[in-house]
Amino acid sequence: MHQEYLDQLARCLRDTKVYDRQGTAVEGYEEAIECMVQLFSTVKQAKKNVFFIGNGGSAAIAIHMTADFMKNGGMRTVSLYNNSVMTCMANDYGYENVFSSPLELLAREGDLLVAISSSGNSPNIVNAVNTAQKKGMQIITFSGFRRENRINSMGDYNVHVPVSHYGIVESIHNLILQQMVDTILERGGQCL
Repeated sequence: MHQEYLDQLARCLRDTKVYDRQGTAVEGYEEAIECMVQLFSTVKQAKKNVFFIGNGGSAAIAIHMTADFMKNGGMRTVSLYNNSVMTCMANDYGYENVFSSPLELLAREGDLLVAISSSGNSPNIVNAVNTAQKKGMQIITFSGFRRENRINSMGDYNVHVPVSHYGIVESIHNLILQQMVDTILERGGQCL
């Protein structure tokens, strides 16, 4: 039973695809990771900001990556998870705008939004990605479940884990993001 879980996790990782904005799969895992690392590196060199967003387990990944990409990647990351800010935005603008409202105020053209949603259909994530598009931000989405989910075609790169299992989807999202920040660190991260 336990080995089956690991086997399913490994199989889903092998089956994970990264799609570009046109919905074309980037050929091969190495190439896909390298494309996204290059995007992060370009954002870093331009001294632009990176915003990570998600709900529930994806929020935990977003908060973790906000710290790791700052500390280990040497990037300018911005957290939208301050309790006062989140509750204010949710109360005044509705939870569906808890991320899009601060992005309206804080984000600038060329900044990067990393949107993480297991289902790819959370209204607050979709709204934030729409705001990011309007602001001229670069976007990477992480989703799972059905490939036809709402955010899987909205980013410059769209990571999709093809399984309807929260734990596996979230584990793979975390693993890929951790691999990218570790790669940036190995290439001399840490310098702002």
